[in-house]
Amino acid sequence: MLALLSLLSVLGYLTNTISATALTYKLVPNEKECFYTHVAKQDAKVAFYFAVQSGGSFDIDYKVYGPTKDANKDRIVLEGEKERQGDFVFTANEVGEYRFCFDNSMSTLTDKLVDFEIAVENDPRPSLPQKAGADPSQLSGVEETVLKLSTQVSTLVRQQKYFRTRENRNFSTVRSTEKRIFNFSVMGGIVMVGMAGLQVFVVKMFFTGGRKGYV
Repeated sequence: MLALLSLLSVLGYLTNTISATALTYKLVPNEKECFYTHVAKQDAKVAFYFAVQSGGSFDIDYKVYGPTKDANKDRIVLEGEKERQGDFVFTANEVGEYRFCFDNSMSTLTDKLVDFEIAVENDPRPSLPQKAGADPSQLSGVEETVLKLSTQVSTLVRQQKYFRTRENRNFSTVRSTEKRIFNFSVMGGIVMVGMAGLQVFVVKMFFTGGRKGYV
């Protein structure tokens, strides 16, 4: 019973100290869109994950800006060009609003569907409360087990996102290939019908020309 209460306490702490936002957004051609998150405590850990699910070459430009400016310019924490996906964890050295921007200026015709998640751990993990007569080593063991389970669950979630991204990209490639095969088949059929009609016309012209010469 004590172990169960300890487990619930740790889960409660994990829920209270970590805030996360998972979204899917479609960027139209030449669009730039930013998303914001507020970090309430210095040295908090910020996790940033994104993956391009569909569109073009499955790539996007991104930049992460800090709350302050350097030489009258927004301070860039992270940036990349033509990236398919990314998984980053950085320390927020300053308190304030962080900006996560995606840029689809590279594309003039294709939409990009981006799946991303922003997670902020605002506070350090507190230790479990100890009850009278409880064995500290037992509580410590339960806490370590729960934290390991939490890490493994996070790893599984990231792996599922990675495989989902690969599945979406492969499915998009299959659809594109099917569309090309269909278009080539239609074009081949049209060319064959056109060639058959042209041959009939040429043969008919030969016979018509021969009759006129004979007469």
